[in-house]
Amino acid sequence: MTEAKKPLRSSHWFGGADKNSFIHRGWMRNQGIASHQFAGKPIIGICNTFSELTPCNAHFRQLAEHVKRGVIEAGGFPLEFPVFSNGESNLRPTAMLTRNLASMDVEEAIRGNPIDGVILLTGCDKTTPALLMGAASCDVPALVVSGGPMLNGRHKGGTIGSGTGVWQLSEQVKAGTISIHDFMAAEADMSRSAGHCNTMGTASTMASMAEALGVTLPHNAAIPAVDSRRSVLAHMSGMRIVQMVWDDLRLSKILTREAFCNTIRTIAAIGGSTNAVIHLKAIAGRIGVALDLDDWTRWGRGAPTIVNLQPSGKFLMEDFYYAGGLPAVLRRLGEAGLIPFPDALTVNGDTLWNNVREAPIHDDEVIRPIDKPLAADGGLCVLRGNLAPRGAVLKPSAATPSLLKHAGRAVVFENFDHYKSRINDPDLPVDAQSVMVLKNCGPLGYPGMAEVGNMGLPPKLLAQGVTDLVRISDARMSGTAYGTVVLHVSPEARAGGPLAIVRDGDWIEIDAMGGRIHLDISDEVLQARLAAREQQPAETAPVAPPGGYRGLYLEHVLQADEGCDFDFLVGCRGADIPAHSH
Repeated sequence: MTEAKKPLRSSHWFGGADKNSFIHRGWMRNQGIASHQFAGKPIIGICNTFSELTPCNAHFRQLAEHVKRGVIEAGGFPLEFPVFSNGESNLRPTAMLTRNLASMDVEEAIRGNPIDGVILLTGCDKTTPALLMGAASCDVPALVVSGGPMLNGRHKGGTIGSGTGVWQLSEQVKAGTISIHDFMAAEADMSRSAGHCNTMGTASTMASMAEALGVTLPHNAAIPAVDSRRSVLAHMSGMRIVQMVWDDLRLSKILTREAFCNTIRTIAAIGGSTNAVIHLKAIAGRIGVALDLDDWTRWGRGAPTIVNLQPSGKFLMEDFYYAGGLPAVLRRLGEAGLIPFPDALTVNGDTLWNNVREAPIHDDEVIRPIDKPLAADGGLCVLRGNLAPRGAVLKPSAATPSLLKHAGRAVVFENFDHYKSRINDPDLPVDAQSVMVLKNCGPLGYPGMAEVGNMGLPPKLLAQGVTDLVRISDARMSGTAYGTVVLHVSPEARAGGPLAIVRDGDWIEIDAMGGRIHLDISDEVLQARLAAREQQPAETAPVAPPGGYRGLYLEHVLQADEGCDFDFLVGCRGADIPAHSH
């Protein structure tokens, strides 16, 4: 006897013979849709972040068509809908300011519409966490399809990585080792195909994060955007989401605590972006999984970085895919007993380990053996101390080893405008031992927590051959960036954190591997400075005008260690059928 299938969510819109169903079906029919297309078929929403203002996602019209073919082949009915597309490269002051806005758009679009399952088309940095956050709040069957990385950049006979090359070349211009003409010539060489950054920046980290979480089909992270296999993956994902609907395989069955722990370990192995700390916490908060900064120490530290990609290493995402991609990384981790929870379920209905246990590995230089890592301990470092009571983070694989334990005098910038006005001053009191400190660039301070934490070095030090300094801020940095950079200091300066009271010449110590950051003043002096600051608030970066979305943001955003979500968005609200209005 065949088991009865669970009634489809969309049947509440399209399944009756009453006035409401008449209205829902009738208006849809103006697109040339026949009655039988509504009859008992899963309605698959294709949540599309296509935008020509988001260059990473500008090819998504074509990608969506391949998803639709797969949905139709599997007996579903695809309906594409747009959501806010927050691209990091163009959106000012930062796409992080609107990540939560995009997630709200996604959540309400899914909940309010006749959708049984959803394909999330993601690419640029914030689109992946935003779409996962929104879908997790609804807890529907959902599957991520990333847009894929650009082809390797080619410059002067060699490769050049998107983002990473910008930071390298701009520093060389300031140091006087290349001309402005050489710098400008690299612009077209860097971005020569559709897709997101081809380094292990935030976009690639987010695609890898989604695959490690189990919310994509295998190989999603690395297939280049213009490779025909990306289109095949989209097609197969469209087919798979239909079966996920029939199986009621919702996100809460995939996004378990075990999946998050596996992902933290994976991000260490790939040398992933520090931004993953914030986004993973926000996604966990939406699905109701407990996750905190200490989990990055518990599950990330001690894990080797074995992916030799820029900015930590040498190669680019195209090379990573040809070498075996993320399945090859997971196989290496699994064979060494380094996947904490190999039986975690994924969207294809199998476990993470079963998906990768026989994955081919084609290049030991790109995906290194466990005993020949790029960094023996590549897990993101969580630092705590009187300067960051609720924590800060540092990426050791992108840092200068000799600076991971360091002490030096602070050179302080009160905000990013102050930094820009001061950094080129030949009389700036800075040397190779100094610690650069940037304030008021956190969630509230910029606002939006822009990627300015990897402050460019003073030209006078660059001219001396200095290539790295310890830098500390409450800001973020691009995943394509590198250096010994302490980020996400929490609480931020604008929220009254101790970072706000650091002064030029203060002695600061960091021990990244020991997890310590310390401002070398007495508790009495620290408290006196904080009290004085409360009486006379320091000048900060310009505050957003009251009202509007920015007003909502400033009132409700949480701190970095809490994922920078809005306080009223944390938690899973489900996808209850909204009442009709007819």
